[in-house]
Amino acid sequence: MDTTTLTREKPIDLAALKSRQHAAWSSGDYAVVGNTLQIVGETLCEAMDLAAGSTVLDVAAGNGMASLAAARRWCLVTSTDYVPSLLERGRARAVAEALPIDFQEADAENLPFGDCCFDAVISTFGVMFAPDQERAAAELLRVCARGGRIGLANWTPDSFIGEMFKTLGRHLPPSPGARSPMLWGTPEAIASMFGLGAAEIRTETRFFNFRYLSPGHFLNVFTTYYGPVLKAFGALDADRRDALKDELVAVIERRNRATDGTMIVPGNYLEIVVTKR
Repeated sequence: MDTTTLTREKPIDLAALKSRQHAAWSSGDYAVVGNTLQIVGETLCEAMDLAAGSTVLDVAAGNGMASLAAARRWCLVTSTDYVPSLLERGRARAVAEALPIDFQEADAENLPFGDCCFDAVISTFGVMFAPDQERAAAELLRVCARGGRIGLANWTPDSFIGEMFKTLGRHLPPSPGARSPMLWGTPEAIASMFGLGAAEIRTETRFFNFRYLSPGHFLNVFTTYYGPVLKAFGALDADRRDALKDELVAVIERRNRATDGTMIVPGNYLEIVVTKR
């Protein structure tokens, strides 16, 4: 696959982009969406074949779907994110299930842990949004033990979420020089970022079904709780918001396999398991 169309060549202020992204993910309440994605965390932990007692770091964990999945397998889990409110939502879930997870605020591009100190490192639809992609990948490799595994679940460029972000980008162009987070959903980019530090890289395309009461229900949830969509709609005037809404409805209608007025849209993602050299 040619990924050149997913990159922009102009220099970018990564610090400014990170600040804007932090504001976006801190808005709304991603936990409302994250709760629906729990099966992805469970599937990823199985793909990694996690052993009970393993030390596991969840990076950009959101409200902890993969953290909880690993803890249910009797792993010793540290759950991190740079949005404190999401860590609080994850902590509440862990308390409700009596799962002993350690929650820490941390930036995926500058993890506050030593080298080779975790048996496994995981991230589900999280680290892929880090502005400095190579640095984030290097941090995942750094903190993972030799022979340990890095497990990722990343939306692909041609996925439902990939098309949604492309649609948002036509109405609110990304920062000049910003690289698409969907690169993390391509085997070529994963090989480029992790290849030198990997003994093995396994990838598999999987599907998550977005099940909502209706297309309108999906849009209401995402414009209310999903930070990037909430911020995009908030930056547009009424006419442009209506145009964006119409385009997103069209995207859903093209992909919707439900015939009863509800919404069932398959969203493909790349599941990745990297074994560190």
